[in-house]
Amino acid sequence: MRKIHGVIAAAFVLLLIFAGVTYKNFRAQEAENKKSIRIGVSLYRGDDSFINTLRTYLEEQAKEYEKTNGVKVVMEIVDAKGDQNAQNSQVDRFISLGYNAICVNAVDRSMTSNIISRAMDAKLPVVFFNREPVEEDMRRWEKLYYVGINAKETAILQGNILVEAYKKDPASLDLNGDGKVSYVLLEGENSHQDSLIRTEWSIQTLKDGGVPLEKITGGIANWDRSQASAWMEQWLSEYPDQIEVVICNNDDMALGASDALERNNIKRPIKIVGIDGTPQGIEGLQLGKIFGTVQCDSKEYAHIIFEIAAAESLGENVQEKVTLKDGKYYECGQKAVYQQ
Repeated sequence: MRKIHGVIAAAFVLLLIFAGVTYKNFRAQEAENKKSIRIGVSLYRGDDSFINTLRTYLEEQAKEYEKTNGVKVVMEIVDAKGDQNAQNSQVDRFISLGYNAICVNAVDRSMTSNIISRAMDAKLPVVFFNREPVEEDMRRWEKLYYVGINAKETAILQGNILVEAYKKDPASLDLNGDGKVSYVLLEGENSHQDSLIRTEWSIQTLKDGGVPLEKITGGIANWDRSQASAWMEQWLSEYPDQIEVVICNNDDMALGASDALERNNIKRPIKIVGIDGTPQGIEGLQLGKIFGTVQCDSKEYAHIIFEIAAAESLGENVQEKVTLKDGKYYECGQKAVYQQ
């Protein structure tokens, strides 16, 4: 009997030892797993200058995070090329590969419901950026975030660039001295919330600032330099010597307008203003191609996107890493830069 009890006791001790070793191995494996995170990023269109700048800074953030925190970062960035169905498929793939978090620059802000549903089912946090989903969608789950800029603030800053120029010297905008500032408008997309707000409040700011505006015409150029250039080419033909100011929803379109002026050898000092402060836009400003822009802090933008995604990937408290409005929203800094 004693032998049996001895055998049972020995077996029990061995079982405890085995269990302890197994648990230690499990915890060691769990700790090891947390030293690596996987983040998927889907861009609405990779050839957009502002988005491409964010991409570069996101990649830099990942490398810096690895060095600073000792956590390996696997970050895959894909381009939806303006196709919402393609973006949905990209998100499905991220989910199937077991990514820890995803960042989405939505093709269509009104069509993010499918992405959110898939992410919720997979318990996969989503950081939306640049294109804000509708409020009802953002309220569906606590693991949804949005990083962007305050579009109204952007527009007011842009409008004030021209207001200040007019106050300093009315003739700098009213080139023909007829008491009116005649302008054309290059807009982004009909469906993009920032495009609509930028247009509305930039013009309103000019009116509130006492600039006597007269709109000649406008067009949708979809944030694109070549489309904006084509519009400007057409307007220069239709309204020769009438255009005094070109107001653009982003820098790419502002540079497109400048391209058309150069091709047509226009020497009149037409003022062109953009938004985003992309490297191309700042270079254009320095070269005198455009008069001013509103520069977004793209490094901060990318840093916040990455910080939220990384914190969620590691199961950390996002609020301890980033101060968010309503637990979901972050607005990046911006400033007006222009020729003095």
